[in-house]
Amino acid sequence: LAACGGGDEPAESGSETSSVGDVANGESLFKQSLIGAANSPGCSSCHSLEPGVVIVGPSQSDVGARAETAVEGMTAEEYLRQSILEPDAHIAEGFGEGLMYQNYAEELTNSQINDLVAFMLTLK
Repeated sequence: LAACGGGDEPAESGSETSSVGDVANGESLFKQSLIGAANSPGCSSCHSLEPGVVIVGPSQSDVGARAETAVEGMTAEEYLRQSILEPDAHIAEGFGEGLMYQNYAEELTNSQINDLVAFMLTLK
């Protein structure tokens, strides 16, 4: 859904975009083992979609629901976007700083970020 503000330039952590992308594309990206310009580890390399299953990071089975109330004053979309672009901004209980890959802001396009956020918002 590049027409909704995505573009193919790298995302920036300070980006004010609020466009949500394509759910199907986001699901496809999430499930790829490598994503982005530098063939970075894909989400599913570290995060399961099965409840309670920990690979490296927490299960994402209900991340859309958790994101709705994770940080007071932030929308679920804002929380998820920031969690991708600034991985240490919100660290899940039981996990450490620096555990999540840190360079998605430079290696994923705005369209890819929008698509991932759109997919993760459906996980409830």
